[in-house]
Amino acid sequence: MTDSANIQIQNISRKELRELVRSQLEMLLEQSNFPGAKALLVPVQPADIADAIEGLPEPMQALAFRLLSKDEAIEVYEHLSSAVQQSLIEDFKRQDVLEVVDQMSPDDRARLFDELPAKVVTRLLGQLSPMERQATALLLGYEAGTAGRIMTPEYVSLKEKLTVFEAIERIRSLAKFTETIYYLYVIDAARHLTGIISLRDLVVAQPSETIGSIMTRDVVFVQTDMDQEEVARLIQRYDFLALPVVDREQRLVGIVTVDDVLDILEEEATEDIYTMGGVQSGTDDYFQSDLLTVARRRVLWLLVLLITNTGTSAVIHSQEDILKEVVSLATFIPLLIGTGGNVGAQSSTVVIRSLNVDAANPNKPFWVIQREAMAGALLGMMLGVIVIVWAYVLQGSWSVAVAVGFSLVAISTLASVAGSALPYLFKTLKFDPALMSAPFITTAVDVLGVLIYFAIARLIISRF
Repeated sequence: MTDSANIQIQNISRKELRELVRSQLEMLLEQSNFPGAKALLVPVQPADIADAIEGLPEPMQALAFRLLSKDEAIEVYEHLSSAVQQSLIEDFKRQDVLEVVDQMSPDDRARLFDELPAKVVTRLLGQLSPMERQATALLLGYEAGTAGRIMTPEYVSLKEKLTVFEAIERIRSLAKFTETIYYLYVIDAARHLTGIISLRDLVVAQPSETIGSIMTRDVVFVQTDMDQEEVARLIQRYDFLALPVVDREQRLVGIVTVDDVLDILEEEATEDIYTMGGVQSGTDDYFQSDLLTVARRRVLWLLVLLITNTGTSAVIHSQEDILKEVVSLATFIPLLIGTGGNVGAQSSTVVIRSLNVDAANPNKPFWVIQREAMAGALLGMMLGVIVIVWAYVLQGSWSVAVAVGFSLVAISTLASVAGSALPYLFKTLKFDPALMSAPFITTAVDVLGVLIYFAIARLIISRF
């Protein structure tokens, strides 16, 4: 790549860089300028190369990947989405696949195997080196979504009797085969985790000191069956770069690194967002799924909402007498139920999010619900004053205007209570709080909101 092109790359944002690399790479491949395409990728980071390859037309993806050196290919492959990884596997010859997959870290390899057909996994496992096959089989033996499944068995372990000098020599010999060397784990003869030491502490210690004299014995660790989201929260809470994983006998079996945690947090956040929207996320990429699968995932919640919305229609139908008497009341039904649904969705969103990140104390649900109720009432009063004036301007009737304003206060309070209470209820019942999605709460508030509106309207209009 020319010097001017390098200067251009240095002066643009990462997003612009990815798009620039993708467009230039596609142009060079179309021209069959493979040396130019290879030179283009030299100064680009593996993650950005992966994004560029994913943006290429499918026939070009394997072609671009083959331009990379073996070491580059391994790093880039781990950054690719599972859909592109599978597509490349289908295009590669068996030996090409084996060389890349064999050099992947065991946790990334296990994640890839989760997405592949069983026959392909069996074939690939059979051709891995004995050490890599054993490491991958170990991870695949744990339940999906647990610490055991996402950990890597590639770490540096030390014995307490080693001197600092001996430990550093051991690290030198193992560094290129391990996931990280920033944390070093101390084990006994039975592989029980007894302590931890950072590379920083090791470097500043005297060469003659023993590991046992400088290590930290109070170690934060997780069990192999701990949920991956809980593991991510621990690493996030303590600002760790890695977390040791032990089995039931307290033997060290692997570590979970911060890069795995970032993937977990993104995965869990995506799942929660899909669930809150009434969409079953599944295990594959939503936008890579066929339309029939997409429709099947979304139709269940929509059917539930369709049925529950008939309750709103039934309530309105039962109030025909007052609607015939004061037709203008019907004008404000969409305003009231829409506002109630929005308020409820806001409350449920903040409560679900706080529960997911442990920002709200799960032992104080009534305090949270009371606080949200007060917030809803305050919002209702603020909006109610505006609505009363606006309703009078539109209809010229103070009775209708006051009924709409008071109803808005009541509905906003109800929506806040429902939006904050239902996630706690689901959590108590051992369900995902995100299941109390905004569409469900909105529909529930619609039915009760219409009932409240007509009850208040009857009371006020009868007195005017």
